[in-house]
Amino acid sequence: MEVAAIAGLVLIVGIVALLALGIPISVAVGTSSALAAITVLGFENGLLTSAQQMFRGVNNFSLLAIPFFVLAGVIMNNGGIALRLVNFAKMLVGRAPGSLAQTNVAANAMFGSVSGSAVAAVAAVGSTMGPLQAKEGYPKDFAAATNIASAPSGMIIPPSNLMIVYSLVSSTSVAALFVAGYVPGILWAVVCMVIVHLYARKRPELRVTEKLSGPARLRVAGQAVPALLLIVIVIGGILAGVFTPTEASCIAVLYSLALSFVYRSIKVRDLGEILLESGRTTAIVMFLVGVSGVMSWVLSFAQIPQLVTEALLTVSTNPYVLIVLIVVMLLIIGCFMDPTPAVLIFAPIFLPVVTAFGMDPVHFGIFMVLALSIGTITPPVGPVLFVGARVSGMSIESVMRRLVPFFVGLVLLLLIVAMTPALSLWLPGLLGLT
Repeated sequence: MEVAAIAGLVLIVGIVALLALGIPISVAVGTSSALAAITVLGFENGLLTSAQQMFRGVNNFSLLAIPFFVLAGVIMNNGGIALRLVNFAKMLVGRAPGSLAQTNVAANAMFGSVSGSAVAAVAAVGSTMGPLQAKEGYPKDFAAATNIASAPSGMIIPPSNLMIVYSLVSSTSVAALFVAGYVPGILWAVVCMVIVHLYARKRPELRVTEKLSGPARLRVAGQAVPALLLIVIVIGGILAGVFTPTEASCIAVLYSLALSFVYRSIKVRDLGEILLESGRTTAIVMFLVGVSGVMSWVLSFAQIPQLVTEALLTVSTNPYVLIVLIVVMLLIIGCFMDPTPAVLIFAPIFLPVVTAFGMDPVHFGIFMVLALSIGTITPPVGPVLFVGARVSGMSIESVMRRLVPFFVGLVLLLLIVAMTPALSLWLPGLLGLT
């Protein structure tokens, strides 16, 4: 027990110290985990065990879905999809108060779910919608805040790489997680639309988009439907048992590539840069997965999940109190850490706690992803926040003031989802996945 405590101390102190020195989180986790293993097993055995656990961490067939979904997302980002989805979103919500801001929310939800990346959505949709909203008299800080707050909805609406990572560490069904993400993801977009609506009611000068004629609506829908069909093909194929999530990711690549060639927005000479960009993103994710395998071994050896479970249960045995505590911790973690390493590090720690009082792992996965998605729009890390502010040409300080109502609404949504399992589990249960 004394050796295990030392290993846990080396792991935790090492990660905190290296992060404080500005070391990348993947290197900090890997180095600290290896040092903890060496402390327990000696130099040679510790290094050998670390290498074995890294290999075991990435030696999973399901993980092949990540590079292919990443590649499909990059192809979509470069394939002229954003403008078609923006036009389609404008057609759907163009008569609502604050129509262009509502269009921004709907387009982010669609593009984020198709591309699988909130950062890609906030950049692609924001660069399209920002100038349009400025021309119509929307305050730039409000337009930027709307774009930033709505972009992460695509991380929850499947397909989602973050859910694939969670399924790996929790041994839950990817298909169940994908389907469970629909209702909370759509509710995220609805919350943003409600806030936009309340704002627009006080600003009658924000003009409503002109009404499209019947033929124009058909043309806009016809241009967007092929892109939206990607979601139908991927999720429908998985649920129908036609292919696995990994095979679905390959289908997504082929479909998005064919669609981009049809749109003539990608040329053969562009494929090299697209593959390189996908390779960079995939390498970061897979290295994190590998080093998290070592860390998981150390956590298990040091019995840290059991200690956390006991500590939380001493605070309260009321499930609702424990849920609120975990939600608060996840929101704090999300402020300082990207979602992928946060899932890899904290899902194995919190999962025994929530399962101890009967929470379904699929439900926990959804509200964990939801909480960490909020972290992408909060400082000091917040990648979606920083990219969205840069695209809009606004400072972080001016955007943060406008983001406050969105934060309040999204945190309330998180608490509702965390306290209401049916919002996550109803659809998977209906389809026989849970």
